[in-house]
Amino acid sequence: MPNVVNTEQAHAWNGPEGVQWARNRDRWNAVNEGFNERLLDAAEITARHRTLDLGCGSGQTTRLAALRAPRGGAVGLDLSGPMLAEARSQAVREGVGNATFTQGDAQTHPFGTGTFDAAISRYGVMFFSDPGQAFGNIGRALRAGGRLAFVCPAEPSLNDWVVAMRSLRDILPVGEFGTPGLPGMFSLSFPERIHAVLTAAGFTGTAVDRVEAYGAWGHGADDAADFLLGTGPGGHWMGQVDPDARDRAERALAHRLRDHEAADGTVRLRSTSWLVTADRRAAR
Repeated sequence: MPNVVNTEQAHAWNGPEGVQWARNRDRWNAVNEGFNERLLDAAEITARHRTLDLGCGSGQTTRLAALRAPRGGAVGLDLSGPMLAEARSQAVREGVGNATFTQGDAQTHPFGTGTFDAAISRYGVMFFSDPGQAFGNIGRALRAGGRLAFVCPAEPSLNDWVVAMRSLRDILPVGEFGTPGLPGMFSLSFPERIHAVLTAAGFTGTAVDRVEAYGAWGHGADDAADFLLGTGPGGHWMGQVDPDARDRAERALAHRLRDHEAADGTVRLRSTSWLVTADRRAAR
């Protein structure tokens, strides 16, 4: 993969984490798809638009953007080979012929100036090692007046899954959930930082609105607890303790998640995010 500077993230998403996300694409979509319509509406995609989907993962939002533009199309970009393989296969299965996928680093990928009318992302822009470089490159890929719309997590305490995981601190070595300003899930959790980064990258009219959605994390508390503790931070912390502690953590988390079971058994947790929109500065 040429032109990659975000090497730490490239390594992670082409290793076990990327494989896990690809294998569980439907589960992760169930967690996050409550933001899809608001994201796509905010991007103002028309029938002829060409849309760039940043950190597209298994490509659900790319395909949805392509379906909104039958005389245009959408390109999904991601570092993860395993997830892009799933994205391509799913596009074929769904018959979405105007969605294509490219492996690359948004910070350095040679998009071509003014290629796209819109750029979108659902939880894919928080992991840039250099956000200024990335958003500057994305801005150049947009035509003058082009639209940027993305969803990123608000502060950790407003997200139910984080609150649930923090309850395990007496059992697991639960650490912080990222530091604002550093690459990671919550790197853009402060609106002031979002405004500063996008303004420096040449965007105007930035708006940051709080949005919430309840994602489906599993069927039954035991299933949801197993999922949360099997990947990402949960998997990392579980790997640092003995089997007895792992068992206690699973039981404790399942007990807590039972309060979130719906009538059909689905565990629904609130995710609180920022819906960010901005426009590429028009040529003078």
